[in-house]
This record gives sequence, C-alpha cells and structure tokens, in this order.
Amino acid sequence: MDRNIFYIGIAFFGMVNGIFNQTALLFALIHMQVLAPSLLFGSTSLTLLFSSLMVSTATIIIAGMPAAIYEWGIGAKDDSTIASLWIWLAGTALLTLPAIGNFFAFGL
Repeated sequence: MDRNIFYIGIAFFGMVNGIFNQTALLFALIHMQVLAPSLLFGSTSLTLLFSSLMVSTATIIIAGMPAAIYEWGIGAKDDSTIASLWIWLAGTALLTLPAIGNFFAFGL
C-alpha cells in the first residue's frame, strides 16, 4: 500500500477532529482568547480558525506517540514502517471518534 494513502488518512482524521470536535475546540478557543487576545487582532473568527488548527495538530501529534514508541521499540532507524503507519492512522481514528457524529450530522 502506498504511504501517501496513510498520510492522507491521518490528515483527514486530524482535520475532522479539529473542525467537528466541539469539546476540544471550545477548550482551545477559551484558552486562546485568554492567553493571546491581541495575537489575532481580537478577531473571534481568526481565533476560532487558529483553535481548530491547534486541535488538528494536537490530534496528529498525540496519535503519533504510540507509533513513535513502537518504532523506537523495534529499532527502526531511517523510515516509518507500515505497522507504525497503521498504528498512527488507528490512533487518529480513535481520537476522532467524538467528532464523527458531528461530521455526519453537518456533512461536507
């Protein structure tokens, strides 16, 4: 299987979680408005967009940790193995489960 398919799937699940996970998005939005109110010129829409990007990035990073631990455990040095890409994809899919209902409710 082509590695690009894994990367597209990981990015898709991260994007879905960043946009449709209301709990994580609200958490990030509140903290962005408190910690950096003038960073995005006080614009709520820019703050919401940046918060969504933060949640997407956090999803991909957190889901990649088990895959990195697996690669460290087997001693993979140069490139990701297919098994670690499956672990990473499954991790992003599991983290996206709370957002899947909203994704299907709103649609594309």
